[in-house]
Amino acid sequence: MSSRLELVETLVEPRTLLDGGFLTVRKDTVRLPDGATATREYIVHPGAVAVVPLLDDGRAVMVRQYRYPLQRLLLEFPAGKRDPHETVLGCAMRELQEETGYRARQWARGGMFHNAAAYSTEGIEIWFARGLVAGDQRLDEGEFVEVVEMGDEHLAALARDGELTDAKTLIGLNWWQLWRQGCWPLEWQAADERTLHP
Repeated sequence: MSSRLELVETLVEPRTLLDGGFLTVRKDTVRLPDGATATREYIVHPGAVAVVPLLDDGRAVMVRQYRYPLQRLLLEFPAGKRDPHETVLGCAMRELQEETGYRARQWARGGMFHNAAAYSTEGIEIWFARGLVAGDQRLDEGEFVEVVEMGDEHLAALARDGELTDAKTLIGLNWWQLWRQGCWPLEWQAADERTLHP
């Protein structure tokens, strides 16, 4: 069995192909474990947060929006990228309010996943929110979002039928169901907006 160090690739020459402000596209030359070199093309992403907002009646707050790269509408949990110097929880609170208008009295961290590790540095943290209080959306300029409410069984049926395809939403749904079944403990904390920025 090989050691972990025998699997590591090391940077030989960095190269930026595009710096688009939001995303950076890189094509680095790396040294492989056997001494040969290869190129690695990937996207540098600032990281993101997805929120599973739970209503008192057992349904979740979802958003439906048009995703231009796919040329279709997607049903998703509210989510967005982290701003510079923003805490992960601060990002979750901001995105929930901006996209849905809701604020939450309690929050719990679900965990992190990498949705495209072969070509992106993006990591998405999933947070759960409850004790929701409705308010007004604060969408970014050029952002158009429809707010919908659905139960986990309805979402699971959409996933089974291939109509729910967004990775963060599928994972959030799975973790939500595991929590409801008592298999996934969550440590809830009261919202404290004074601690949103480090």
